[in-house]
Amino acid sequence: MRTTIGYTVESIGYVVGAQGLVSFASQTFFGTEWGWLHKVVDLPSTAYLGILLVGLALVAAGVRTRKQPRRSSLQG
Repeated sequence: MRTTIGYTVESIGYVVGAQGLVSFASQTFFGTEWGWLHKVVDLPSTAYLGILLVGLALVAAGVRTRKQPRRSSLQG
């Protein structure tokens, strides 16, 4: 179960991080709107960097969750 949750959190993190990166780059360097995040919220370009960091944190949490050793429920 821990592996499934880790992969799910990691996958969501990749999507969120990619949208944050694409939105930041498009606003900062090209003056346009790319991705789908701008259709949901209208944020300044620096806020998209925060979204990128949230995505990276989710990826890190998912990887850490998958790699934790399993605890044995038997005590003996």
